Amino acid sequence: MEDHPHGLIDQVFEQPKRGSWKIMLPLWGALLGLGLLALHYGIDERVVAGGVLLLGVVSSAVAWLVGVIGLVPLVGPLVVKVLAIPILWLLNALGYLVSYIAIRRGYSQDVLTYRGLTVALLVGIVVGYILGKLL
Repeated sequence: MEDHPHGLIDQVFEQPKRGSWKIMLPLWGALLGLGLLALHYGIDERVVAGGVLLLGVVSSAVAWLVGVIGLVPLVGPLVVKVLAIPILWLLNALGYLVSYIAIRRGYSQDVLTYRGLTVALLVGIVVGYILGKLL
């Protein structure tokens, strides 16, 4: 194994190749089409979203889409950096866990208030980060 910082990452994920859009664009079209078809036939939204996300991650379609977003001048790299902030993922996961427990105990109105505040906090963090980078 080579001793460079991205050695493990290079082994797990293939490096993007020139012309990969010829594969990834139809793949995203198929994922979107299958997702809409599944929703049309009444399959649970969570199952459809999980399936599309799983297929997107396994096929590296999500990484390709993030790379395409990163190509947008000025705003793209900021959006990619914001998506990579682990604290946002941790806050969201914690919010789902607390929501699940609270709904089970009958605090559904409090859950709505809490989730609204969480979304407002996350949006504020993202907007503040982008404005801080632009100014």
